[in-house]
Amino acid sequence: MNIQIIQSLCDGVLMGGVYALAALGLSLIFGVMKITNFAHGALMTMGMYLIYQISFSFGISPYLALPFSVVVMFVAGYVIQHYLIQPASKVNPQNQLLVTLGISIIIENLLLVIFTPDYKSVSVKGFEQALFMGDLSFNKPKLIAFGVVILITVAIYLVLYKTYIGKAVRAASMDTDGAQLSGIVIKKINAVAFGIGAVCTGIAGALLTPVIYINPTIGSTFQLKCFVIAVLGGMGNIFGALVAGIIIGVVESVCSFLLGGSWSDMIIYLIFVFILLFKPSGIFSRRGDR
Repeated sequence: MNIQIIQSLCDGVLMGGVYALAALGLSLIFGVMKITNFAHGALMTMGMYLIYQISFSFGISPYLALPFSVVVMFVAGYVIQHYLIQPASKVNPQNQLLVTLGISIIIENLLLVIFTPDYKSVSVKGFEQALFMGDLSFNKPKLIAFGVVILITVAIYLVLYKTYIGKAVRAASMDTDGAQLSGIVIKKINAVAFGIGAVCTGIAGALLTPVIYINPTIGSTFQLKCFVIAVLGGMGNIFGALVAGIIIGVVESVCSFLLGGSWSDMIIYLIFVFILLFKPSGIFSRRGDR
């Protein structure tokens, strides 16, 4: 096999892992609240600029700033859901979609005002040079990002399946009425789920800051890919999102090498259309999922 194709496969796996983490946040929010979060891309951009500002202000590595980012993104997600999205659902549940769209516009414009439209970047000292394994080269920030993604995915799994709050989140996603009868406060669980989803999205954005140039509207580019991955992996399926993210990352990377960047995007969205037509519950959906 051509070494360049192998290189593209490796790059696709690494980037796909980051895509998967971002899509996991979207999938989790949909699984619990049954709404599509149109503010997803804006929250991802928010995570990018949060890391950028911390690194710029204090002169520390973006990886050391991740714990602070986790706290801020969770609080932001909790507040957004509890005080903005939840009240809108009292009149009409569909209003939540419009609220998330409005939140997205507000976040993007605030970032434009604060940081201007100019592209920003974050450099990590000691990680500028690639790591070579034979004829293959690996971007060190991408390798670190992939490792962090695996750790975060396992952590989210443990939270959802081994803790009381996680079991409450899963119960609310399966049967809202039954969860309420069991004493679970759905409003708080929705806010917690949205907060966890925001954390996943924000960390994914933070991990991309050493790899790409950022601007206030870059999140919209990743939001569409997150929709594709979340649907492909099956909404609410943690490891389905991880596998689907890697698949989309590989498709994007290999198609970019063979056909060009514009063709890779088109093929990804064609995959999305075929999934919706023939397997709308997702390839990795569990039996009984709809």
